[in-house]
Amino acid sequence: MRKILIISMLLLLFCGNIFAQGKRYQTFGVAFYNLENLFDTINNNGKYDLEFSPEGKNRWDGKKYKQKLKNMSYAISQMTTKLTPQGPAIIGVSEIENKSVLDDLVKQEAIKDRMMQVIHHDSPDRRGVDVALLYNPRFFKPINVTNHTLRIEGLPNFRTRDQMCVVGLLGGERVGVIVNHWPSRRGGTEQSSYLREAAAQLSKEIADSLRKVDPNIGIIVMGDLNDDPQDKSCAMVLGGLKNQEEVADGYFFNPFWTMLDKGIGSYCYRGGWDLFDQIIVSHSLLSQGGSKLKYLKCEVFNKEFLKQQDGQYRGYPHRTFSGGVFLNGYSDHFPVQIFLIKEVK
Repeated sequence: MRKILIISMLLLLFCGNIFAQGKRYQTFGVAFYNLENLFDTINNNGKYDLEFSPEGKNRWDGKKYKQKLKNMSYAISQMTTKLTPQGPAIIGVSEIENKSVLDDLVKQEAIKDRMMQVIHHDSPDRRGVDVALLYNPRFFKPINVTNHTLRIEGLPNFRTRDQMCVVGLLGGERVGVIVNHWPSRRGGTEQSSYLREAAAQLSKEIADSLRKVDPNIGIIVMGDLNDDPQDKSCAMVLGGLKNQEEVADGYFFNPFWTMLDKGIGSYCYRGGWDLFDQIIVSHSLLSQGGSKLKYLKCEVFNKEFLKQQDGQYRGYPHRTFSGGVFLNGYSDHFPVQIFLIKEVK
């Protein structure tokens, strides 16, 4: 009896619980974080990698790399709540050079006790940056991983990040997580919009293929989308709607749309906030959907320690470099997180 009681207490500690209307719910955090150029010190991508080497303009050496790892792991370590004391079950990441830097990251003192695992794939991106997934094996069990290359008609030499789709069990329930870093706004927002619309179409096609196999699968589209929730790529092409009650099967709910309406963003440019970092959930994860996992709430993790504390950019995300000067910060993006709950019988 005592053994059973101890195990129950440990489960409560690790998973967190909500009690409502006589029912008990387990809570899971699902996060995304643009790690802003998490590179090692070895130049293995020619001129695109040169700036993150000891000889490059950033003078990127072992000391700076170790400090970057320490800072990013500390930020991840702080993404806890009373209901998720072990932090997010899943963290999608972008702007990482290779699997090696993530292996180094998860071994950092601040988060090593979580035993986080890494799923990574080398993308054809010209800068050599990829997306990846970190997960806590206590809560998430991967089943299948596929990677999808974005191809643009008429641009045979176009290269960007692949979209990673990880299907697994979150709290025992089947989910598909699509990790993204859509093409940038380089060349102008309107002029480059078609690239992000194509990326949104690819995410939608991946999601549709998951639904064909399992109509009740919970689908999570996350990433640095380089567009805001109301932009065409997110709202129209992907079908990420602002209001839960309007979401029908085949569409998505974008909880960060309302957050941006309140003036809360994850990325700041020339004094204006954008919410490029989003986590968008399928109809099945809403109250009317077929998954046992249900969307609870979302947040932009914009704690004070992640902000520039003084100067012209006070209140902006405290980044690693600015104007070639090492700031010993975190990232030019704030992380974002959603919370899903499941009734515990």
